Amino acid sequence: MKISVIVPTYNEETVIAPLVKHLLAEPHDDLKEVLVIDGGSTDRTVTLARRAGAQVHVASRKGRAQQMNLGASVARGNILYFVHADTRPPSGYIEDIQKSFRTGHEIGSYRSRFCSSNPLLKLNSYFSRFDRFTCRGGDQTLFVTRSLFRQLKGYDDYYVVMEDFDFIRRARRQACFQVMPRDAYVSARKYEDNSYWRVTMANFIVFTMFRLGVSPQRLLRTYKKMVQYPKY
Repeated sequence: MKISVIVPTYNEETVIAPLVKHLLAEPHDDLKEVLVIDGGSTDRTVTLARRAGAQVHVASRKGRAQQMNLGASVARGNILYFVHADTRPPSGYIEDIQKSFRTGHEIGSYRSRFCSSNPLLKLNSYFSRFDRFTCRGGDQTLFVTRSLFRQLKGYDDYYVVMEDFDFIRRARRQACFQVMPRDAYVSARKYEDNSYWRVTMANFIVFTMFRLGVSPQRLLRTYKKMVQYPKY
């Protein structure tokens, strides 16, 4: 089972090259490719990603769901592995994914560990080991077999935010999900640029609105009012 890594980006020049080099350093024959799917960056993201060895495609418009769907459409692997630009999976991630697949899991993610000494973020990281819907998210990376991805018709680009939660919610109805027992390392920049409590409150409010069926456009407007974060 060959694995295609898909990284959606938008103005990620400070982190993209080290991430691509880390992903490509995996000494495993089953790593098919690293695809960077850019949403129209105005910085040097595309140039630096190519120099680091990634195959780069530019989406017609910004939006993680659309960008990840584009990545899936051009990927050549049997397993799709989605990684956010400010997240770094552990070394050995190819073997972890292969092992999870061999034990009957068509979809799964890592736990998360924030790159911060903040004890509150350490608490957040601790809860990511539990297989609960509220503890999941795209920052923990996500692998899914191509067949399951097609069956689910990919990410729903109606969701301009919370696209990962929608996808995982649909996938868990049809496949066995695993939280792999190692950590993906996640940047704490969103918490550092705002505050732990502001981001936590925004996450709680938007997640509650998502569960109540509020439109994604309203979710995004609400989040942007509470948190300054250039990804959206």
